[in-house]
Amino acid sequence: MKICIVSDSHDHSSPLAEAIVEAQSSGAQAVIHCGDLIGANTLRASLKLGLPIHAVHGNNIGDIAALYRMMAKSAGLFIYHGQEATLELGGRKIFVTHMPHHGQAFACTGNYDLVCHGHSHTAHIGMQANVNGGKSWLVNPGSVAGIDAPGVQAAPTWILGDLEHMHFEIRTLQQDGSEA
Repeated sequence: MKICIVSDSHDHSSPLAEAIVEAQSSGAQAVIHCGDLIGANTLRASLKLGLPIHAVHGNNIGDIAALYRMMAKSAGLFIYHGQEATLELGGRKIFVTHMPHHGQAFACTGNYDLVCHGHSHTAHIGMQANVNGGKSWLVNPGSVAGIDAPGVQAAPTWILGDLEHMHFEIRTLQQDGSEA
């Protein structure tokens, strides 16, 4: 199973939808949003694409009541988990949070195959040693809106994940919306 991992859309609907379209064309079957979604309107275009979206809130919470109302009306396409989420997708245990230190801590438990977080706006894919003597994947998709993205050529980023092979790839949207 392939998934689209995004974060920090900060009310920017277009790049979020563009990342989901690209992920869907690459075979993604679900979306994980790692927080700072902000408003329900940010999701309208993305929900029309038909992929289920799992989201947590971040430190820029926005209108929580509107997000829960949207979830109630989404026929199961939008699942708003609150602060954190524990998911099982493609036979993998996944933990989703916004804050990097929470992500690292949960990766250390060894209870999850994949831990996703956001907040820093810096895309990263790595392994975290866990208390079971193994390693867990720890990923941050950066900011799908490209807000405060690091580097001279800052651009919106997201991650395409393949849960069957546990392969993750940082993808970049160009500022004009075309894929890099």
